[in-house]
Amino acid sequence: MSVTYRVPSQVPIPGIERNAAPYLYGPEHEALSRVLAQGQYGHTAETEEFESELASFLGVPDVVAVASGTTALQLALHAAGISAGDEVVVPSMTFCATVQAVLAVGASPRFAEIDPDTLCVTADSVAAALTASTRAVLPVLYGGRAVDLDPLRAELTRRRITVVEDAAHAFGSRHGRLRVGATGELTCFSFGPIKNLTCGQGGAVVPRHPLDAAALRTLRGLGIAESAEQRAAATGYRVTGHGLRAGLPALNAAIGRVQLAHRDRAERERRTLWTAYREALADIDGVRTVDVDVARSVPSLCAVRVPIEQRDRTFVALRAAGVGVGVHYPPNHLQPAFRAWTRPMPVTEQTGREILTLPFHQHLRPGDPARVADALRQALAGR
Repeated sequence: MSVTYRVPSQVPIPGIERNAAPYLYGPEHEALSRVLAQGQYGHTAETEEFESELASFLGVPDVVAVASGTTALQLALHAAGISAGDEVVVPSMTFCATVQAVLAVGASPRFAEIDPDTLCVTADSVAAALTASTRAVLPVLYGGRAVDLDPLRAELTRRRITVVEDAAHAFGSRHGRLRVGATGELTCFSFGPIKNLTCGQGGAVVPRHPLDAAALRTLRGLGIAESAEQRAAATGYRVTGHGLRAGLPALNAAIGRVQLAHRDRAERERRTLWTAYREALADIDGVRTVDVDVARSVPSLCAVRVPIEQRDRTFVALRAAGVGVGVHYPPNHLQPAFRAWTRPMPVTEQTGREILTLPFHQHLRPGDPARVADALRQALAGR
């Protein structure tokens, strides 16, 4: 018996009730149909075309597309030689996936403090967290803002400490005149459903050395040295080391290629939305907008800090009013699973009790930031 699936003719457009939402431009449907018609859905030329287009956009020699942003972090740490007994400096103010990637390679997280205005680590906070066991630093580009570790580069190089950037929020952002991805040793992107560029699900690693690129491709392919084409033409293959099944399928790559073709629009709309929020929130007492450096960043979210004693009830009031407020993120060093690596982090802990993230996605209308700001003003006033 055959079953016919129907795609709804009209999909409800998200508004301020959603904290984040995927945004498609339209041609994604045609791209998926094209790949489906080809009958090959795994790693194909479609994925390789996406990698090439990403490299051109970022201004880098190579990009390795993978299954998710978390996978990108894990593979990058593997490629950097991070393993059991090593420490990786990482902010506590991030999604738990960052820390889980460190644990997945057998290493231990060493939590670093953040700047209260940007919620990113700084060169000073990273320097204070370094130990004799540190083998990597994993800065998180919170909200899309690039992290400046330049003052610490010479020391990190001397100690052979690799910088692996978690740029899940920062696709399209810049560090100086260069795109994020063109300045780090290894940079990891996420192309999940609500990211600045979505593949439905996916990620990528930007390697700065051809040996890293080769290692990453072997790692994402179960440690098999030969390419898919080489395996198809031979009676065997060689497994040369550790690996995961972590490639980006052609279907996801097809979505990503369409998204990449609309980057100018995405960057313009996200900057406009964040700027509208900043202006709408400017006169609310007790509210501080987390700075994303909008001139050089492509914002991924809009985070604000409110008084600690009002945060939780404000969250509840906004939700009750139909505003999709969120908390990004509960500090990781206070999570039960990561308790073994907990140490005092007063700035992060205070921030974790003040932070709220407001609805931020490209479906929002021009007047929505003002509506959200008014709802926040009333919630803080207890009305």
